[in-house]
Amino acid sequence: MWLYNRGMAFWEGVLAGFGIAIPVGAIAILIIDQALQRGFPFGFAAGAGAATVDVLYAAVAVLAGAALVSVLAPYSLALKFTASLVLIGLGSYGIIKVWRYRDTDLDSEIAVGESGYAAVYARFFGLTLLNPLTIVYFSALIIGFGGQIDWSRSEKLTFIIGAGLASLFWQSLLAAGGAAARRYLSPRLRDTISVLGNSLVIALGLRILIQLYG
Repeated sequence: MWLYNRGMAFWEGVLAGFGIAIPVGAIAILIIDQALQRGFPFGFAAGAGAATVDVLYAAVAVLAGAALVSVLAPYSLALKFTASLVLIGLGSYGIIKVWRYRDTDLDSEIAVGESGYAAVYARFFGLTLLNPLTIVYFSALIIGFGGQIDWSRSEKLTFIIGAGLASLFWQSLLAAGGAAARRYLSPRLRDTISVLGNSLVIALGLRILIQLYG
């Protein structure tokens, strides 16, 4: 029973991790774009930053439960507004970067002008941290079955580990897809995909603003 309970908590965490990671959103698009423009290691670093936040929020949600909703409520508008501006800024920067380097060796320009793995990890960690939907998702999930399952500390830990591994696995698949496209697509087509992806990120940011003030 002890092993069974921990196994169930782990797989609950895996399902939760996939549930928050798989839906296509701005973070997923930016991870693919990072790998498309700079290769798998940079895409993996971006995905690892996003997955770390999923682990963090899963831990906070499973430990704090329903109290998170009341804590976050006063800041939800500010979080959404900040997130929308960040998404619009990142999408615009991505498009400008493609236009700026379209007639040059993009790899060499990026190697000189942009940061390394740690900075990419930190950037995506911060961007995902701004997303209020992540913590609300985990809070709602815990609230949904928290009254029926009395988890021990080890079961909570296995849930968190399962969520983190699932999220990292999916983010790595996104990075691998972007890296494969980088390898087999022409530079012009890669740039076109990058512009379209970043345009979608801008659209997602604008959608948040419209929902806030529309």
